[in-house]
Amino acid sequence: MAKALLAVPSFTAGELSPRMEGRTDFQKYYSAGTIIENFVVQPHGPVTRRPGTYFVKEVKDSTKKTRLIPFAFSTTQTYILEFGNQYIRFYKDKGQIQSGGSAYEIATPYLEAELFDIKFAQSADVMYVCHKNYPVKKLSRTGLTAWTLTNVNFTKGPYMAENLTTTTITASGTTGSITLTSSAAIFASTDVDRLIKLNGGHAKITNFTNTTTVTATTTVNLTATTATTAWSLGYFTSVNGYPSTVSFFEQRLVFGGSTLFPQTLWFSKSGDYENFESGTDDDDAMTYTIASNQVNAITSLKATRTLIVTTTGGEFTVTSGATQDAVTPTNLNIRKQSNYGAAYVDALSIGNQTLFLQRAKRKIRELAYNFDSDGYLAPDLCILSEHITNSGIVAMDYQQEPYSIVWCVRTDGVLIGMTYNRTQDVVAWHRQIFGGSFNGGNAVCESVSVIDGVAGEDEVWLIIKRTINGTTKRYIEYLTDYDFNSSLTQFHFLDSGLSYSGAATSTLTGLNHLEGQTVSLIVNGATHPTRTVTGGSISLEREATTAKVGLNYVSTLQTMRLDEGYKGTDQTKTKRIFDVTVRFYETVGAKIGPNANTLDEIPFRDSSAPMSSPVPLFTGDKELEFPADYGSDGFVMVKQEQPLPMTILAIYPRLETWND
Repeated sequence: MAKALLAVPSFTAGELSPRMEGRTDFQKYYSAGTIIENFVVQPHGPVTRRPGTYFVKEVKDSTKKTRLIPFAFSTTQTYILEFGNQYIRFYKDKGQIQSGGSAYEIATPYLEAELFDIKFAQSADVMYVCHKNYPVKKLSRTGLTAWTLTNVNFTKGPYMAENLTTTTITASGTTGSITLTSSAAIFASTDVDRLIKLNGGHAKITNFTNTTTVTATTTVNLTATTATTAWSLGYFTSVNGYPSTVSFFEQRLVFGGSTLFPQTLWFSKSGDYENFESGTDDDDAMTYTIASNQVNAITSLKATRTLIVTTTGGEFTVTSGATQDAVTPTNLNIRKQSNYGAAYVDALSIGNQTLFLQRAKRKIRELAYNFDSDGYLAPDLCILSEHITNSGIVAMDYQQEPYSIVWCVRTDGVLIGMTYNRTQDVVAWHRQIFGGSFNGGNAVCESVSVIDGVAGEDEVWLIIKRTINGTTKRYIEYLTDYDFNSSLTQFHFLDSGLSYSGAATSTLTGLNHLEGQTVSLIVNGATHPTRTVTGGSISLEREATTAKVGLNYVSTLQTMRLDEGYKGTDQTKTKRIFDVTVRFYETVGAKIGPNANTLDEIPFRDSSAPMSSPVPLFTGDKELEFPADYGSDGFVMVKQEQPLPMTILAIYPRLETWND
């Protein structure tokens, strides 16, 4: 029988797939776990409890799915927009913007089923909003409660190819409201609001009379009224569809992919975002259709050192052909870089990489330039943890601070995170299960959105669906900060929670959103027995000057099957973990054992801590006997079941193994 001290020094490989449990030959096996739930992997190695969520408001209509979209006017003025069925509500400074005592909102045309197909791009206080079923819209902010959503007033294109037939159009005048008469049936009722170019001017059709006659209003005066065959019609109509995606690139506004022109890109005039008059000058607008043997509908546009265009059939880059030159009508160069195809979920730009969701929605790929191959590669970031994304992803966003995490919403409502630091080769997946339940199962996450925070941490906003007091509720919540400054009263590890600070009280009110729920509490920095919310309030067994109240959640870490590695393998051998040392950072409360059914509590209170005070945060090593018998697995599980902080730096198990 041999004894050995092993080390699990980091968790930078995240939660590995069950299919990886035999890969002891793979170096990342030794820095991974089989379960990382309600923990976040830090880029430098440890795992820390994900913070709880703070309750903000219920969505306008909890019977309908709703989406969150970020709006950043500056790094200090950031908003969250609640896009619901034909409305937008607004949030700032972690609260809802109100007007006259009610939620401030504006109307939109977007229906519930269309919300997650909206794409957007923002410049200062203007956001361009795209959906293939509606004209491009412009969301403008002029004040806290002064927002408008209007159609973009395109005045000069973009236009389809100039007429090559003998059909003529004659104008009744050169300015203002004019009548346009064609020599053949070319107009339709759906042409209202469509642009038309002829006789050196531009006009917008305002009324349909018949297939040969329409009324229009000039946007640029015509130079003549004579019949002409040199005319062009605008691209965008309810029949042709409208752009489905948008981005800024090299001082141009770029649209992509309408219903009948799914492979077409429209570039505005340089520095003039709503002018699409094409030409050959360097600053003129451009229209380009990607040539392909199959339909490659554009799904996303992302501006990096090049313009990345993801489509259903492959990934393309738009360049000038020379990295130092800007794109112009005479040097536009579009090249296919990979053939994976992307889902209709907005890609993410992180550093020099573009992360996109593959067409089947189960793999995230990293499109990045590789100097060795002089081209772009798109490796699969889920290959070691394919089980985590197997159910499919419907939305994703990126939190840069503090730990560089890509957050993804799964089709089953689980929020998954990928700690991502390419320079340190960190790609670590973890799963988040929120407190509460929906229809007897887990609470459901439906939307995630990230904005800059004012305290050095980005804010992660969520919509969580739960069954509350027998009714479906959708709540807007945000993850609280990771950094609680070692204060026993500042940390928040409860979901849909609220906090209290003030005069001593034995009753906490204002908990109507958790009516009928069993809630957990931290009172004056220490745990408190659970309570059930009745009439929006709870009674305490001791008075509180500070309190946190919310739904409890459990954080679980389980290692891979332990193995010495360098001495061959311990796999399948009979062994026993007889002792474990866990290295903690700012932790209170933990259980440890070989599985969920056999866990011992780790003591944190010692004789130096008064029983009347909260247990102080502990940093250091906890060594204890391990409650395991002989077996062939060799797992170590650590759990935090209380609303208290926990960070695990490393685990050092001691094994005795039978040498067969």
